[in-house]
Amino acid sequence: MIVLYGIALLAGIANAVQPGQSTQLAKSFGQPFAAGLVSMLVGTATMLLVGLVSGRLRVPSLQQALDVPWWAWFGGALGAGVILAQLFVAQRIGAAAFLGLLVTGGVIASIALDHFGLEGFAVHTAGPVRLAGGALMIVGVALVALF
Repeated sequence: MIVLYGIALLAGIANAVQPGQSTQLAKSFGQPFAAGLVSMLVGTATMLLVGLVSGRLRVPSLQQALDVPWWAWFGGALGAGVILAQLFVAQRIGAAAFLGLLVTGGVIASIALDHFGLEGFAVHTAGPVRLAGGALMIVGVALVALF
Protein backbone atom coordinates (compact mmCIF):
# COMPACT_ATOMS: atom_id res chain seq x y z
CA MET A 1 0.00 0.00 0.00
CA ILE A 2 2.89 2.37 0.74
CA VAL A 3 4.00 2.07 -2.90
CA LEU A 4 0.57 3.24 -4.05
CA TYR A 5 0.77 6.28 -1.77
CA GLY A 6 4.23 7.00 -3.18
CA ILE A 7 2.91 6.84 -6.73
CA ALA A 8 0.05 9.19 -5.79
CA LEU A 9 2.58 11.58 -4.23
CA LEU A 10 4.67 11.54 -7.40
CA ALA A 11 1.53 12.21 -9.46
CA GLY A 12 0.87 15.23 -7.24
CA ILE A 13 4.39 16.50 -7.88
CA ALA A 14 3.87 15.99 -11.62
CA ASN A 15 0.59 17.90 -11.30
CA ALA A 16 2.51 20.83 -9.83
CA VAL A 17 5.28 20.76 -12.46
CA GLN A 18 3.15 20.18 -15.57
CA PRO A 19 1.50 23.65 -15.78
CA GLY A 20 4.89 25.36 -16.00
CA GLN A 21 5.99 22.96 -18.72
CA SER A 22 2.77 23.47 -20.68
CA THR A 23 2.90 27.25 -20.47
CA GLN A 24 6.59 27.31 -21.45
CA LEU A 25 5.72 25.19 -24.47
CA ALA A 26 2.94 27.66 -25.32
CA LYS A 27 5.31 30.63 -24.99
CA SER A 28 7.91 28.93 -27.18
CA PHE A 29 5.33 28.07 -29.86
CA GLY A 30 3.43 31.34 -29.52
CA GLN A 31 0.33 29.14 -29.69
CA PRO A 32 -1.37 27.83 -26.54
CA PHE A 33 -3.65 25.44 -28.45
CA ALA A 34 -0.71 23.95 -30.36
CA ALA A 35 1.05 23.45 -27.02
CA GLY A 36 -2.05 21.75 -25.62
CA LEU A 37 -2.22 19.43 -28.62
CA VAL A 38 1.47 18.56 -28.30
CA SER A 39 0.98 17.89 -24.59
CA MET A 40 -1.93 15.55 -25.26
CA LEU A 41 -0.10 13.83 -28.13
CA VAL A 42 2.95 13.24 -25.92
CA GLY A 43 0.60 11.89 -23.24
CA THR A 44 -1.07 9.60 -25.77
CA ALA A 45 2.29 8.35 -27.03
CA THR A 46 3.42 7.75 -23.44
CA MET A 47 0.27 5.73 -22.66
CA LEU A 48 0.78 3.71 -25.85
CA LEU A 49 4.44 3.02 -25.07
CA VAL A 50 3.84 2.04 -21.44
CA GLY A 51 0.87 -0.13 -22.46
CA LEU A 52 2.89 -1.93 -25.12
CA VAL A 53 6.01 -2.38 -22.98
CA SER A 54 4.00 -3.67 -20.02
CA GLY A 55 1.95 -5.98 -22.22
CA ARG A 56 -1.26 -4.60 -20.71
CA LEU A 57 -2.59 -2.76 -23.76
CA ARG A 58 -5.43 -4.51 -25.50
CA VAL A 59 -8.00 -3.13 -27.90
CA PRO A 60 -11.48 -3.44 -26.37
CA SER A 61 -14.12 -5.39 -28.22
CA LEU A 62 -17.03 -3.62 -29.86
CA GLN A 63 -19.32 -4.99 -27.15
CA GLN A 64 -17.05 -3.61 -24.42
CA ALA A 65 -17.09 -0.20 -26.12
CA LEU A 66 -20.88 -0.31 -26.38
CA ASP A 67 -21.18 -1.22 -22.69
CA VAL A 68 -19.29 1.89 -21.53
CA PRO A 69 -21.59 4.39 -19.73
CA TRP A 70 -22.13 7.50 -21.87
CA TRP A 71 -20.46 9.81 -19.34
CA ALA A 72 -17.25 7.75 -19.23
CA TRP A 73 -16.34 8.85 -22.77
CA PHE A 74 -15.72 12.43 -21.60
CA GLY A 75 -12.62 11.79 -19.45
CA GLY A 76 -10.33 12.91 -22.27
CA ALA A 77 -12.31 16.14 -22.65
CA LEU A 78 -11.87 16.78 -18.93
CA GLY A 79 -8.14 16.14 -19.31
CA ALA A 80 -8.05 18.67 -22.15
CA GLY A 81 -9.88 21.11 -19.90
CA VAL A 82 -7.19 20.73 -17.25
CA ILE A 83 -4.48 21.41 -19.84
CA LEU A 84 -6.37 24.47 -21.11
CA ALA A 85 -6.63 25.74 -17.54
CA GLN A 86 -2.88 25.24 -17.16
CA LEU A 87 -2.22 27.18 -20.35
CA PHE A 88 -4.53 30.10 -19.64
CA VAL A 89 -4.73 30.33 -15.84
CA ALA A 90 -1.71 28.83 -14.04
CA GLN A 91 0.85 31.47 -15.01
CA ARG A 92 -1.54 34.27 -14.11
CA ILE A 93 -2.43 33.10 -10.61
CA GLY A 94 0.79 31.24 -9.75
CA ALA A 95 1.70 27.60 -9.25
CA ALA A 96 0.66 27.36 -5.59
CA ALA A 97 -2.75 28.96 -6.06
CA PHE A 98 -3.42 26.99 -9.24
CA LEU A 99 -2.48 23.62 -7.79
CA GLY A 100 -4.17 24.44 -4.48
CA LEU A 101 -7.42 25.20 -6.27
CA LEU A 102 -7.03 22.16 -8.53
CA VAL A 103 -6.48 19.81 -5.61
CA THR A 104 -9.10 21.43 -3.37
CA GLY A 105 -11.69 21.32 -6.13
CA GLY A 106 -10.79 17.67 -6.62
CA VAL A 107 -11.12 16.86 -2.92
CA ILE A 108 -14.50 18.60 -2.62
CA ALA A 109 -15.78 16.84 -5.75
CA SER A 110 -14.36 13.54 -4.48
CA ILE A 111 -16.20 13.86 -1.18
CA ALA A 112 -19.45 14.19 -3.14
CA LEU A 113 -18.53 11.34 -5.53
CA ASP A 114 -17.76 9.06 -2.57
CA HIS A 115 -20.82 10.11 -0.58
CA PHE A 116 -23.22 9.30 -3.41
CA GLY A 117 -21.18 6.44 -4.91
CA LEU A 118 -21.09 8.17 -8.28
CA GLU A 119 -18.98 7.00 -11.24
CA GLY A 120 -18.48 3.57 -9.70
CA PHE A 121 -16.79 4.73 -6.48
CA ALA A 122 -17.55 2.87 -3.26
CA VAL A 123 -19.82 4.81 -0.91
CA HIS A 124 -17.99 6.66 1.88
CA THR A 125 -20.35 8.88 3.80
CA ALA A 126 -19.50 12.58 3.91
CA GLY A 127 -19.55 12.75 7.68
CA PRO A 128 -18.52 15.71 9.83
CA VAL A 129 -14.81 14.84 9.81
CA ARG A 130 -14.63 14.53 6.01
CA LEU A 131 -16.59 17.76 5.59
CA ALA A 132 -14.27 19.49 8.06
CA GLY A 133 -11.30 18.24 6.04
CA GLY A 134 -12.83 19.73 2.89
CA ALA A 135 -13.45 23.01 4.71
CA LEU A 136 -9.84 23.07 5.94
CA MET A 137 -8.67 22.55 2.34
CA ILE A 138 -10.72 25.59 1.31
CA VAL A 139 -9.22 27.67 4.12
CA GLY A 140 -5.72 26.43 3.28
CA VAL A 141 -5.97 27.25 -0.41
CA ALA A 142 -7.42 30.67 0.43
CA LEU A 143 -4.37 31.38 2.60
CA VAL A 144 -2.01 30.20 -0.17
CA ALA A 145 -3.85 32.18 -2.86
CA LEU A 146 -4.22 35.40 -0.89
CA PHE A 147 -0.79 35.67 0.71
